Amino acid sequence: MKTAAVTSQETLSINALRILALDAVEQAKSGHPGMPMGMAPTAYVLWTEFLKHDPRDPQWPDRDRFVLSAGHGSMLLYGLLHLSGYDLPLEELRRFRQWGSKTPGHPEYGHTPGVETTTGPLGQGLSTAVGMAIAERKLAAEFGSEIVDHYTYVIASDGDLMEGVTGEASSLAGHLGLGKLIVFYDDNEVSIDGSTALAFSEDRLLRYEAYGWQVIREVHGEDLAAIRSAIRAAQADPRPSIISVRSIIGFGSPLAGNHKAHSDAMGPERVAATRAALGWEYPPFVIPEEVYADYRRSLERGQQAHAEWQARFEALAQAQPERAAEFRRRLEGKLPDLTSALPHFAAGERLATRAASGKTLERLVPALPELVGGSADLTPSNNTRTPDMEDFSRTNPRGRYIHYGVREHAMAAAMNGITLHGGYRAYGGTFLVFSDYLRPSLRLAALMGVPTVFVFTHDSIALGEDGPTHQPIEHLMSLRVIPNLWVIRPADANETAVAWKMALQRREGPTALVLTRQAVPVLSGVERAGVERGGYVISEVPQPQGCIVATGSEVSLALEAQALLLQQGIAVRVVSLPCWEAFEGQPQAYRDSVLPPSLPTLAVEAGASLGWERYADAVLGIDHFGASAPYPAVYHNLGFRPGTVARAMLELFGMAGYGGYET
Repeated sequence: MKTAAVTSQETLSINALRILALDAVEQAKSGHPGMPMGMAPTAYVLWTEFLKHDPRDPQWPDRDRFVLSAGHGSMLLYGLLHLSGYDLPLEELRRFRQWGSKTPGHPEYGHTPGVETTTGPLGQGLSTAVGMAIAERKLAAEFGSEIVDHYTYVIASDGDLMEGVTGEASSLAGHLGLGKLIVFYDDNEVSIDGSTALAFSEDRLLRYEAYGWQVIREVHGEDLAAIRSAIRAAQADPRPSIISVRSIIGFGSPLAGNHKAHSDAMGPERVAATRAALGWEYPPFVIPEEVYADYRRSLERGQQAHAEWQARFEALAQAQPERAAEFRRRLEGKLPDLTSALPHFAAGERLATRAASGKTLERLVPALPELVGGSADLTPSNNTRTPDMEDFSRTNPRGRYIHYGVREHAMAAAMNGITLHGGYRAYGGTFLVFSDYLRPSLRLAALMGVPTVFVFTHDSIALGEDGPTHQPIEHLMSLRVIPNLWVIRPADANETAVAWKMALQRREGPTALVLTRQAVPVLSGVERAGVERGGYVISEVPQPQGCIVATGSEVSLALEAQALLLQQGIAVRVVSLPCWEAFEGQPQAYRDSVLPPSLPTLAVEAGASLGWERYADAVLGIDHFGASAPYPAVYHNLGFRPGTVARAMLELFGMAGYGGYET
């Protein structure tokens, strides 16, 4: 590779970014130096000349969003944040990937100032950025471009474009015409295994043309003028844009262009050779003052843009105080009291909880203009669209309902991006069994603490005729094991209304609402306060001898079994436990009052039994796949009927055969 001495301030500043990545990875003996070294020129031009941001206020609403989708190259972002004046001291870069540092191995939202979303699982950053671009388009249409007018920039790798989720998300972005979304594709033709030709041979840029994107081909990664020109062209086009940057992975190092530059420290000899090749004469982690001055010349531009925005917003507040107050409320995430907005359902009716969810949304959507809904092509089944919701489209950006198509994974990532952007709360629906298709994005929502709401319907074997391919068995438990995710499976319509209140009031992480396809009775013993505590006694008896605990549609089954047992003089209480996570957050005394350790307890749930041992001595569940038939037949033949529940309770008492209940 041809070496070049430092000949300009630009070269010095770009090489500083490269060397910071090299030194941090070398000190940690871990990391990914290759991508930061190759994409440093693109990042330098974007951050010093185009990106609208103010490091003094990383949450300024009208800042441009920058997403490093290639999150393995996190040192590129950490170097940019440090050099640009964010609260990320050099000492934190020295502590790259160490316990307690602000520079973890992949960018983490809420952990490091200036990081807009957690990235690392490839494809997630770009797909989340699509949601950010949707939110920008909607917020600008609602509040005006004088208040909302910014871009979402992404650096994506070959790995990002290989992942299926980016295909889903990019197709959606092209369909919606998200012109404020600009992606830099690090087209270095290298992946971990070797050349991308090993597994990635289609014309990916032609694919993006088919998606409806503007494609800017083969911008040389060291040509700053070409990079500037490409950014201007992308900003001027009404379509989303992808800029192919032909970079060289590990630029300046002996491993330049080699897949071995992707991961891991290069070692002292290669680090020394890289310093020589780049003409870098400074010790590790020593940055010349002129480099700081160069990067921070963007501070004045950002602060001026921020001040001008603040003046426009204050003018809006003077002219239209209610509109300005609503903008503030949305960004602060403040909610009105939702209790009065919740519907009440009369006991004795029969209503699927998915239908009750739809009726609850009919009350909540007018009360909360920040709610943005959607579905992965299952709107009539999920009941996620209310009659007065207009569709969001390229011609109607004020619409509040997004048709995501059959793109569950991209839907979940986009919902995260919409909520992360600020100004909106996103919810979206699909069948519970397809939570498998979006699980990586749901997991990231939990990791980031983003309050996205996932509406999962068709929650059990009771969906019937579609059979085992669509009947979720293991899914409830698989969701419950995700940290910081609340899973709420309401027993009836009134519990469903409270579940929506819980989901919307929760700010610390996502919530999954798990709802029935089949009609279930509206129960008489529902306590709203008890639902909010995660569990409560829905039907008490004097001097209970035992307890049946259930969720969802099995609560009414438990109540029927309770009545059968009472006919035999056996008294058991019934507990509804719609949300384990909320219940676990209650004081031990309350939990013991609901589920006394001294009472023999049977759990009933039409799903996997694993996990119920924390609450119950025995479980009536299902640990095999279901069957295709009308749902009453499926329930009956798989043992979910009052007599079977009663017999299981008797067996727990050691009274097998008593009562003559059919098995």
